Amino acid sequence: MNQELLNQIVSIIDNVNDMTIATVRSDGFPQATTVSYMNDSLNIYFMAGADSQKAENIERNNKVSLTINREYDNWNEIEGLSMGALAHRVADPVEMEKIGQLLLKKFPEAAEFENSVDINNVAFFRLEPVVISLLDYSKGFGHCQLLDVSDVSIV
Repeated sequence: MNQELLNQIVSIIDNVNDMTIATVRSDGFPQATTVSYMNDSLNIYFMAGADSQKAENIERNNKVSLTINREYDNWNEIEGLSMGALAHRVADPVEMEKIGQLLLKKFPEAAEFENSVDINNVAFFRLEPVVISLLDYSKGFGHCQLLDVSDVSIV
């Protein structure tokens, strides 16, 4: 993937607060939910209730899909991402500390809730993109590029 495309993708991820993530339910149906997220380049992190359906779905099948889209005023400005990714529950204390720093940097208001949230009831997840579809209508109606991220170091 060339640097210009990587920069565009990371810019979208950096500048949007919410994504829609789809997991697979036990009955085989997809479940799409909107969550706030943090990121470090292409590594995307989010949290959910430790006993939530999202967490249970990911434990059973860690293949997820997600979308992240910039706000737009007209169709010529549509720009967004659709990704296939692998979700991993984070247990490493060092990585959890990093997630906490990313959270407070992106959402400073989260500090207000620090003492009222039982950390044992929260699961942290890292999403590692496998394939990315970059939607960019500034290059034409419906313009989409499918990108394999296997050749990009995202750590």
